Amino acid sequence: MNLVLLAFRLMCLAWLWPVTLLNDSHRPNKRRHKDVYLGENTKNQHGGRIDFKMKKSDSTKSLLIKSEQLLRIEDHDFAMRPGFGGAAIPVGIDVQVESIDSISEVNMDFTMTLYLRHYWQDDRLAFPSSSNRSRTFDARLVKKIWVPDVFFVHSKRSFIHDTTMENIMLRVYPDGNILYSVSAPSYTIHIIDCALRFRITVTALCAMDFSSFPLDTQNCSLELESYAYNENDLMLYWKNGNDSLRTDEIVLSQFFIEEFHPSFGLAFYSSTGWYNRLYINFILRRHIFFFMLQTYFPTMLMVMLSWVSFWIDRRAVPARVSLGITTVLTMSTIITGVSASMPQVSYVKAVDIYLWASFLFVFLSVIEYATVNYFTTVEEMKKLKGGKIPANFNATQTMAFDGCYHDNDIDLMPFPELPSTPNTERSRTATLRNSRNSAAEPPPTEGTRLRRKKSIKHNLSFIMSNSYMIDSYSRVIFPMTYLLFNIIYWSLYSSR
Repeated sequence: MNLVLLAFRLMCLAWLWPVTLLNDSHRPNKRRHKDVYLGENTKNQHGGRIDFKMKKSDSTKSLLIKSEQLLRIEDHDFAMRPGFGGAAIPVGIDVQVESIDSISEVNMDFTMTLYLRHYWQDDRLAFPSSSNRSRTFDARLVKKIWVPDVFFVHSKRSFIHDTTMENIMLRVYPDGNILYSVSAPSYTIHIIDCALRFRITVTALCAMDFSSFPLDTQNCSLELESYAYNENDLMLYWKNGNDSLRTDEIVLSQFFIEEFHPSFGLAFYSSTGWYNRLYINFILRRHIFFFMLQTYFPTMLMVMLSWVSFWIDRRAVPARVSLGITTVLTMSTIITGVSASMPQVSYVKAVDIYLWASFLFVFLSVIEYATVNYFTTVEEMKKLKGGKIPANFNATQTMAFDGCYHDNDIDLMPFPELPSTPNTERSRTATLRNSRNSAAEPPPTEGTRLRRKKSIKHNLSFIMSNSYMIDSYSRVIFPMTYLLFNIIYWSLYSSR
């Protein structure tokens, strides 16, 4: 009896085994078709929510056919450019500048964020279309087809934004020209235009000229060029002429943007030939107000502060010396700060001329007081040696304050008459004889003029005996000279 039951069970298993295999083989297809065809029903049932597992495979907005199968990517070799062996393929470019992030004078470069778009035709991407609408893809498909190898000349750093995904868009659409028809009704195959869009931040070199800094205007350009294809294989051009370059409203802290304009040209390399090159040119004019507040106004104040010493008594040595040294050190600090924020160029900048000229005025004010103090000291030492100082004069007390004698502390007494001696009598006789001889000479005729020529030594002695006049003249000469320098400086550099 047990053997009969065992045999019956084996017969049932043998009969059910093919049915189980058949059901398992049909279940995946049934699930896949349910994901594809019931997508709209699921959306309606769940109030607009679509299951992520059902939607993640729909990256090309096509639910029924994969993008690779639609564009027949596996049927072509996209390592070669379109129309290989024929004429150069035209690639149109247009750019939208989003922002200029920074401009560095020290590194002589600028950083720009922009949208870069390429336009070209590739008939290998032809696809059947009944609606004549374009199709949009992301970066995953871009890696499988041919795209122009445009790069930025003189670029230091660049990257494509990748938040939340790589900011790359590929749009494939027909241009309406019928290439050929297929047998299936209501389907047409078109020549395909491709549009590729990037969002890029690039840091590029800008050869700046600082000879007029900070009253300068800089001409910078961002250059685009194909890396591998010369003009015989790829022709770069601005798609819409001058309208191919568009900008948002850009505001910079230190510059006015005077002009944005595109241009094109050719670049030659000795090993590979001529290449098409596109230029994004922009002109920057620097704001002067920042440097007026940070550099020019403080410099002017330091120069005018150095003139205060001309109104301080020339015997007040500590006051005038400390004022002069303070202004010199402050000017040195300003010059050092400006030089630290600028590149080490081998030519003179406009700000250097102003700073060093102002430093010269401050330095000359210190030298002026050193001269006045020296002449005053020499004059008083001569009076001391000439015996004009009374016997009860306390020199230590008088020089304790400032290191020199005071005129009001010295009683200038007349020299006493010397007693008569045979030598003095002889000299007086010679003097009277000379005076008689000169009286006997005929007077000068009419029309002649006697002029006594003063020697340099005499003029120097006059200045030394009247050293206070140096301060009086400096009060006028220094301000007038500095005013003349400012008029010439600002007239010369403002007109550039």
